Amino acid sequence: MPYSTTKSSFLNEDFLLQNDYAKVLYHQYAKDLPIIDYHNHLPPAEINANKKFENISKIWLAGDHYKWRAMRTFGINERFITGDASDEEKFKNWSKTLPYTLRNPLYHWSHLELKRYFGFDELLSEKNAAEVYKHCNTILEGDSYSTQGLLAQMKVEVVCSTDDPIDSLDQHISFHKKGKDLGLYPAFRPDKAYAIENPTTYKAYISSLSSSVGFEINSYEKMLEAMSIRIDYFHERGCRLSDHGLEQLYFYKDDAFSADSIFSQVLSGDNLSTEKVNFFKFTTLMALCKMYHAKGWVQQFHLGALRNTNERSLRILGPDTGFDSIGDFDQAKAMSGFFNALNSDDQLTKTVIYNLNPRDNEVFATMIGNYNDGSVRGKIQFGSGWWYLDQKDGMEKQLNTLSNMGLISCFIGMLTDSRSFLSFPRHEYFRRILCNLFGQDVANGELPWDEKWLGEIISGICYYNAKQYFDFSPKNIHV
Repeated sequence: MPYSTTKSSFLNEDFLLQNDYAKVLYHQYAKDLPIIDYHNHLPPAEINANKKFENISKIWLAGDHYKWRAMRTFGINERFITGDASDEEKFKNWSKTLPYTLRNPLYHWSHLELKRYFGFDELLSEKNAAEVYKHCNTILEGDSYSTQGLLAQMKVEVVCSTDDPIDSLDQHISFHKKGKDLGLYPAFRPDKAYAIENPTTYKAYISSLSSSVGFEINSYEKMLEAMSIRIDYFHERGCRLSDHGLEQLYFYKDDAFSADSIFSQVLSGDNLSTEKVNFFKFTTLMALCKMYHAKGWVQQFHLGALRNTNERSLRILGPDTGFDSIGDFDQAKAMSGFFNALNSDDQLTKTVIYNLNPRDNEVFATMIGNYNDGSVRGKIQFGSGWWYLDQKDGMEKQLNTLSNMGLISCFIGMLTDSRSFLSFPRHEYFRRILCNLFGQDVANGELPWDEKWLGEIISGICYYNAKQYFDFSPKNIHV
């Protein structure tokens, strides 16, 4: 049968729901719940300004390295991806690519986004690209298609941005003063504070950090003092969680080096050995994690990305343009040592760990059980399928592994980890996959059909567990 612009049964109301039990669980207990998106990369300034987008390419293609990778693979010239081609030309080239993404999650995500936001119920292709471009652009002119309107359409209750310690948080403060129903909260991302691999870049960052705290940072002790001040500042403005992007966690039982000496070497412009770099990361992370514990924050660790693998493209396009991949770093031993060191002094706060390599599913799922202590329900969490694992197979494997090794009933569920305001149907995608897994177990006789109880578990994973786990509240926010 030739490629058609009609979708027939594809993406209908029971998409991904393969039996009646799954349909009941999704439509009755998951579908209409609000969204707590506790990790994403949306720009707070665009939310605060209630920005409207000029066209579908600006909101849908700009910054989306998932789509960029697919277009490069399909043979689209970079000019039509990140280059100087017009927005309409870029949209047409993505439309040309999309039919060939079959079985890639982009095929599902893209059509789901077009359907939910723009009411487009056909298949996008090169043939109808011009028509769809005009259709979407007309709809984007509506008041409900501003950034805040788009979030409201998806029933987004909380958005947590990803913010550097030196960020003023002016956009969060301004937005909070407006008294909106949406909760916009910062998340503390201190990666640059221990990224000493490049002394020149690090010295520039320390200079910026000095400006933000109002004193010269000329020692390691002063650097930690500055980070403590910034953590206090973030906390007063509603921050209740941190996030870290690392290849792996590090652990040293003894003081193999002096962090203060390493800090001085970096400020002097010295290149350091890998061991010294790793020791500095370990020491700094330990200090930060103790600060998080004192504040009652949640800490997140995104582990396993091999970044900037294409040096030529990095020079031309910069980072975060689609040239990162899954790494094969050792995780278990150092992670255990790191968490154990914090736990030994009862300074291990609520923690979420995310793996990028699927081989580590069981490692991460069993690690969390080592440090749950009964003080908090699901204190240590195996995070949802992340990045390359944020697709049907990856999510099912994460859910099944967590079910087998831990308590899926305590799971805090999905997040977008996205830079796009059109990415929130990913929560729907997750919820459908989750309900289908439970429905299949009922159909197979592996779970009892106790609709009310299963519905409570499902709604907990989709919304209520996260609402209980995170302390998102406007109380005591200093503005």
